[in-house]
Amino acid sequence: MELNRLDDLYRDAILDHRRNPRNHDRVIDSDIVGDAVNPFCGDEIHLQLGLDADYRVDRVGLQGEGCSINLAAGSMLTEAIHGKALDEIDALVLLFRKMMQGDADAEQLLKDEGDLSSLAGVRDYPVRIKCALLSVSALTGGIQSYKSAVS
Repeated sequence: MELNRLDDLYRDAILDHRRNPRNHDRVIDSDIVGDAVNPFCGDEIHLQLGLDADYRVDRVGLQGEGCSINLAAGSMLTEAIHGKALDEIDALVLLFRKMMQGDADAEQLLKDEGDLSSLAGVRDYPVRIKCALLSVSALTGGIQSYKSAVS
């Protein structure tokens, strides 16, 4: 039974993003850079964002190493933030964190944000939640550094 639940976790969207990561090229002339490492398992994420004149994400790059959940979540996140302003990204991140804590309303709202809601099953495996949130940590750290530098 536990094996079936684990198989359900690795659904099509997660496997697709793991096998075919989106936005994996490095953005050389980036405005925002974020890096995150999970010291317990060694997973890594390196994120770069380029902003347009309206401060919306128009280029995004993500490179990573580690498990399928980490890499798929990062790929999904890059798709969800493309074209968004920084305040919209903050709201998206809040929804994603709430979903990972079990908020069904947040999960429903994330269904309009691409494949991110497919990660809801990760919360059944508490040790994997950090894997799903690693790219969010890189993103929020990068945005905080950017906001500090420009204010």
